[in-house]
Amino acid sequence: MTPAPLSEAPHSASELVSPETCTHLTGADHVASLTAALGSLDGQLDALDRWGRQIADVLCGEHRGRVLAAGNGGSAAQAQHLTAELVGRYRADRPPFSAICLTAETSSLTAIANDYPADELFARQVEAHGRAGDVLVLLSTSGRSPNAVAAARRARECGITVLAMTGPAPNPLAAVADDAVCIDSPWTATVQECHLVALHLVCAAFDAAVLAEPARVPETRLGVAQ
Repeated sequence: MTPAPLSEAPHSASELVSPETCTHLTGADHVASLTAALGSLDGQLDALDRWGRQIADVLCGEHRGRVLAAGNGGSAAQAQHLTAELVGRYRADRPPFSAICLTAETSSLTAIANDYPADELFARQVEAHGRAGDVLVLLSTSGRSPNAVAAARRARECGITVLAMTGPAPNPLAAVADDAVCIDSPWTATVQECHLVALHLVCAAFDAAVLAEPARVPETRLGVAQ
């Protein structure tokens, strides 16, 4: 049977074109792919809400912990997006919280890459900055990035909770993480787009948890406790 041309956009997951059968997606194909992938995200909303509340417990609790985040390529930008939302704000005004994007530490990255195996790129920073009780958020569209998997293992050794956003399961990163949200799509761009939605849902849940309990958020003026 001859496959339908790409101009005849698929509208269900079973009809979606795959990377193995084509090298180009039309705009309609892209939207159909994203719509199908968002369906897999819809079934994981409880996990994202739980992540937001868990991060609030870590950052606002007695431990006053920290969030570390990392990824490669487009996932690096999204990791930085997450930490910016926590240090700055998502929607409502609130105090800043400690969050470090490991992919933005350029001097550390180049020093580690120069002196150590590539797998140590994030793992060494996790060991340096993380403390037991902290949270590490790792993003990988494949779930197979060796430096992300190594960072997750190092974090677990240090008593740090690992939350992973990946592409289709099963994959090595999801297997080693404490919890994972996996997007069921073969397309890297589609997975990244769903990860951005997922990050925003985590931030919304975080804000809801923090602002629902005034005692957890000291009164501030320009972020300085009074």
